[in-house]
Amino acid sequence: MIELVIACFIGILIGTTTGMIPGIHVNTAGAILFASSTFLLGFLTPEFLCIIMVSMSIAHALIEFVPSMLLGVPQEGTATSILPGHRMVLQGRSKEVIRIVSVGGFGGIITTILMLPIFALALPMLHDISKPFTWIILLVASIYLTYRLTSNFRDFLWSLLLFVLSGALGWIIFQTPISSGVSLMCTFSGLFGISTILFSLNDSSTIPHQNPFYELDLDFNKFKSIFAGGITGAILGFLPGFGPAQGTVIAQAASGTNDNDDDDTVNFLLATSGLNVSDCLFSLIAIYIIGNPRSGIAVYMSYLISEMTLNHLAIFIFASLIAVSVSLVLSLKLGDSFSRLMSGVDYKKLSIGVILLQILILYIFIFYYKAPFGYMTLALITSTAMGMLPHYIGVGKSHLMGVLIIPAIVIYMQMFI
Repeated sequence: MIELVIACFIGILIGTTTGMIPGIHVNTAGAILFASSTFLLGFLTPEFLCIIMVSMSIAHALIEFVPSMLLGVPQEGTATSILPGHRMVLQGRSKEVIRIVSVGGFGGIITTILMLPIFALALPMLHDISKPFTWIILLVASIYLTYRLTSNFRDFLWSLLLFVLSGALGWIIFQTPISSGVSLMCTFSGLFGISTILFSLNDSSTIPHQNPFYELDLDFNKFKSIFAGGITGAILGFLPGFGPAQGTVIAQAASGTNDNDDDDTVNFLLATSGLNVSDCLFSLIAIYIIGNPRSGIAVYMSYLISEMTLNHLAIFIFASLIAVSVSLVLSLKLGDSFSRLMSGVDYKKLSIGVILLQILILYIFIFYYKAPFGYMTLALITSTAMGMLPHYIGVGKSHLMGVLIIPAIVIYMQMFI
């Protein structure tokens, strides 16, 4: 047992490191670990390596909210939460926003584990049935959310246009032979990261004093948002083509939250962080329930363990509980430390530094994967310009998730029609 706990803490350390470094995906660390497995299996068991991967992915999914919220650096699972989170930081509420996303992620994992017996019975039967209707589910959820998150016909038309335009951008970019990791980093940096920071430069030249006090009363609506995030994250493990980005659309609809309304910001962040972390766990659990790995880490684990048993499942759930509990504490500590460091810092200089850091990391990956320099530069400029539009029009940036949703709709429509 002590060996498994050691493996868990090794995974937490790796996941915390990758989560705190902008642009580094947990699959990158997983790929390195899997590539080294031939050597490592000489003195470690497959279960030991798998527990490292489980705890690493859980820790990364929760810790990555710290740089996303405080610096505005996007990852796929945190992209739509950047604007409301960044807005709270500029209001001096950084400690509060870190606690919101930490509690949401922790609650999402607990919800998934508690509901696991129901999912294990019901979802396998729905798995094959849902495949032909994946594009319909995405389309209906997207149209419903676009309508519900707009207050008038003008905003609805603008939101629909942004959804379609971002979808066209996503389709064009993903049709190229360029690595999807680099493509996602480029488009998400422009749509949600750089554009948000550029716009916020107009509002403030310094970071306001961060309130050392915070208030987070968990009422019924907040529990509902956490529950919606956990349920949605689990469902994503069975719906092909769905990830945290697409799941945000469904989680918003299920929880009744709005990323552009201050009254609902907390509930939105709770749902988003809940689905991001719970999806991470359920993509691993899906190996046992339906025999289908739903993430890069899950694929590596399926190669290490040829047949997943109930004992394996119990061990991985236990490891995920340790990982999410320790990561909750780390997230709060790291977030509070960053919050103190940010107080009094020249916001303009910090923002420019973060933008340059994002661009530097992006071009390092562009050169590493030998992606065309000019094409990626054009894609970054285009996505940044498109990411600025919602700020000036006055609609939510979640509509830009069309960059992933529309390509998924088209692909599954072509497959089943």
